[in-house]
Amino acid sequence: MNIAEYLYRTATLTPERAALWVGEDCVASYGDFLRRAGQVAAWLEAEGAGKGARVAIFMQNLPDYLVVQYGIWMAGAVAVPINAKLHGREAAWIIENAEAELTFTSEGLTEALEAAGSTGRLIEVGSAGYAAIFEGATRAQPAPCSAEDLAWLFYTSGTTGRPKGVMINHRMLRTMALCYFVDADPVSAEDTALYAAPLSHGAGIYNIMHVMVGARHVFPPSGGFDEAEIFALAKHHGRVHMFAAPTMVKRMTLKAKEMGETGAGLRTIVYAGGPMYNADIIEAVEHFGPVFVQVYGQGECPMGISALSRHDVTDRSHPRWRARLGSVGRAQSAVEVMIGGEDGAELPRGEIGEIMVRGDTVMPGYWKNEEATEKTIRNGWLMTGDMGAMDADGYVTMHDRSKDMIITGGSNVYPREVEEVLLELPEVEEVSVVGRPHPDWGEDVVAFVVMAGGAEMDAGKLDAHCLENIARFKRPKDYIALPELPKNNYGKVLKTELRKMMEEGK
Repeated sequence: MNIAEYLYRTATLTPERAALWVGEDCVASYGDFLRRAGQVAAWLEAEGAGKGARVAIFMQNLPDYLVVQYGIWMAGAVAVPINAKLHGREAAWIIENAEAELTFTSEGLTEALEAAGSTGRLIEVGSAGYAAIFEGATRAQPAPCSAEDLAWLFYTSGTTGRPKGVMINHRMLRTMALCYFVDADPVSAEDTALYAAPLSHGAGIYNIMHVMVGARHVFPPSGGFDEAEIFALAKHHGRVHMFAAPTMVKRMTLKAKEMGETGAGLRTIVYAGGPMYNADIIEAVEHFGPVFVQVYGQGECPMGISALSRHDVTDRSHPRWRARLGSVGRAQSAVEVMIGGEDGAELPRGEIGEIMVRGDTVMPGYWKNEEATEKTIRNGWLMTGDMGAMDADGYVTMHDRSKDMIITGGSNVYPREVEEVLLELPEVEEVSVVGRPHPDWGEDVVAFVVMAGGAEMDAGKLDAHCLENIARFKRPKDYIALPELPKNNYGKVLKTELRKMMEEGK
């Protein structure tokens, strides 16, 4: 089934329901949404970019993003989402690798592609060429698609080497959406999806369950993440659902306290992109209340590996609530999750190994990259590259990416454990721990620390706190103060950049 069928069903049943908003202003009903997406589909088919064609989206967060996305799907084509924060050269490489027929862009990004020498056809939102699409015919219903037909071609963030294109089919998106209702959070027509995170990533597929029930889709006028704007829109619309990286949640908590905001109108904040530190999520729950749900996934298994429920995030009565809060939850309904050793065999509960997953949300492979596919999919299992352990109740606790584990003197040190301890100190705002080559021990432990309010770092105090709480061999041998940690476009800390700083002696 074509994933755009959900828009067709909702718009047919309730065409007058308000669908797309910019701030407090409604710009399209569901009937308008379907008609405009159908016009994009008809235009694409007329241009030879129909069933199976790749069509890139290099746009800021705008209502037209969803119109274009569903238009691509209605034509049976494949959407290639590109983060608007990427450099023009990076975006151009993705467009070329995907063999995209054309690219929809927004103001400022067209020029970035042109400057990068992109030779593909560009259609900018707001241009005369784009406006002409909506003067033509419309496709009334989505093109027939099988569950295995590609819907999204998502490129990994590429922190090491070139990004790889993850092939995401209609079955994967449908299963992800249905699991959300069961494992994460119910959604109703009275709810509001607020898009403050890039639509090229998780937020871009989390629109599906809101389309299914006819909820509102609100785009902040700023086009991005602004805490004060989010609080104002939440109060105006109410029952707001939003997707946020852990760093965004931390920023919202700090800003809300500064402004005296309670988060009124926020119903659900799904945090993903990595587990939150316990100190941060405890502080967020204490301030905003029971609005948080955690989802763990990867591009290769979009938002579909495990989930930590609202109850588990909020509960403080269970004897192991801290351990559960520090986990990424339990396997979602449509997948199996296993912790495997180096040979891929299942490890006993409690032992640390690689998190493995199989099921209907796992990708069939990487786009035109059989070698990478064979390394990542083994006997039907996706090798996530994340290290973790599963307890007796099925809760999975992530430790680190396998490449981030530090081996010092023959002992394993998981950076997250050290980071959690340092973040117990209120004067520590952020921390990231990496390994540094050592001639005798193999590696030693180094902590990069951002102090709250720009305070001066007291390495002695940090060291004493570590010695009180973790084994001596795990404590950092060096503490390096930074004004901020280097992060990628999704808010993930770039440990590769931290290692480079050490190599360069900075």
